[in-house]
Amino acid sequence: MADRKILVVDDEKKIVELVRLYLQRGGFTVITAGDGVAAMDLFRREKPDLVVLDLNLPELDGLDVCRALRKASNVPIIMLTARDEEADRLIGLELGADDYVVKPFSPRELVARVKAVLRRMGTAPEGDGVITLGDLSIDGARFEARRGDQLLDLTPTELKLLQVMAREPGRVFTRLQLLDKVQGDAFEGYERTIDAHIKNLRQKVEPNPQRPEYVLTVFGVGYKFRDRSDW
Repeated sequence: MADRKILVVDDEKKIVELVRLYLQRGGFTVITAGDGVAAMDLFRREKPDLVVLDLNLPELDGLDVCRALRKASNVPIIMLTARDEEADRLIGLELGADDYVVKPFSPRELVARVKAVLRRMGTAPEGDGVITLGDLSIDGARFEARRGDQLLDLTPTELKLLQVMAREPGRVFTRLQLLDKVQGDAFEGYERTIDAHIKNLRQKVEPNPQRPEYVLTVFGVGYKFRDRSDW
């Protein structure tokens, strides 16, 4: 992962310097911004590979930055925040963030999370070839998915989640199983993280997200991809 550029956005200088130190030790190039407006300007100029984004920012709130980034790019986003309420985390995830770390945090854990998210972008899924189900195709080698001729604008986390389920159509996955497979490491998380990612995925994959045809809910258990026999 050498030469990957990480944008760290936080108005607490001590945190910025600590994160910078550990990311640089991990082999990353680090650029920083102390407010939301500066972050957006730096993002446009530097085109980082991943953004570590605090939610409590001056000038432009972190949620607004997250929303703006998602309109412009599928760059991976890890939220870094002191907000420990579930609702705050869900809002960020539903806006398209890939992961979150709650302050106070371990810098080593943050570096591990950065590496895990970037691995989702740089590792082809298990198994060879393109997964084709109905009019949906998932090409892991190219890191893209299509519905018919339409290229789907998925984040790395959404693509990974789709791959995991589509590789075994009909299998029911619990939220914790999906959380473990998508994160790729034994990080603690909470189950509703997956609900937020599923909601975003359906908005992009399903012809009618209110009546999903591909990613189905199994009430009281979790989710599954539609069985091949149902096509």
